[in-house]
Amino acid sequence: MMKKVLLAGESWMSYTTHVKGFDSFYTSVYETGEKWLVAALEKGGYEVDFLPNHIAAEQFPYTLEELRSYDCVILSDIGANTLLLPAATFTQSKKMPNRARVIRDYVMEGGSLLMIGGYLTFSGVDAKGKWHDTPVQEVLPVEILTVDDRMEHCEGVRPVIVKEHEALKGIKTEWPEVLGYNKTVAKEEAFVAAVVEGDPFIAFGSYGKGRSAVFTADCAPHWAPPEFCEWESYDQIWQGIVGWLTD
Repeated sequence: MMKKVLLAGESWMSYTTHVKGFDSFYTSVYETGEKWLVAALEKGGYEVDFLPNHIAAEQFPYTLEELRSYDCVILSDIGANTLLLPAATFTQSKKMPNRARVIRDYVMEGGSLLMIGGYLTFSGVDAKGKWHDTPVQEVLPVEILTVDDRMEHCEGVRPVIVKEHEALKGIKTEWPEVLGYNKTVAKEEAFVAAVVEGDPFIAFGSYGKGRSAVFTADCAPHWAPPEFCEWESYDQIWQGIVGWLTD
């Protein structure tokens, strides 16, 4: 049976003011960055349900039973507030299930979780990602910082494999450079397979009956430039990580 993956995040909306002398006008655009990751997983035989940020806010599963229908949950560039502040709570003060707690329980009971870097995962820009103070932190192999954790490297920095792990078996040793990542601290039990600038880049862990992993750069631009997204081993990375998680 085809394994199912739930990908939440990887979308944004931009609203721009254009000023031309006395006059001004506005444009807006909606964009997503999931296509490279989804394509890689689908080529590997996975079925992927994609919940963009504004959809995940209300449609990300509220119960353990719902989440159990997926073999792996991926959080990519989605802040904790998107799951912690559903409209019913924020606008009507109604009590709702804590979905960060549901994710933790899902992993502990045998599910798998992958957190991918970005401006709103881990700590993120201005620390607005806010995942450190949620139950999700309990089932990640790295400790999330409580400050803005972005390590911007416009000059490019190269990830390096430091320990062999079955998830990355067969991937070439020379990786393309990335333009940034989220700085984290490896937990004692973590298996750090790759680092960037001495910080965890890819790390794995086991919690309860489940597994988790982190990839601290982006899966799409801008931190993952075209040469990374179009790299011959790009698909193999994600297939290997999710394959290990769901094994």
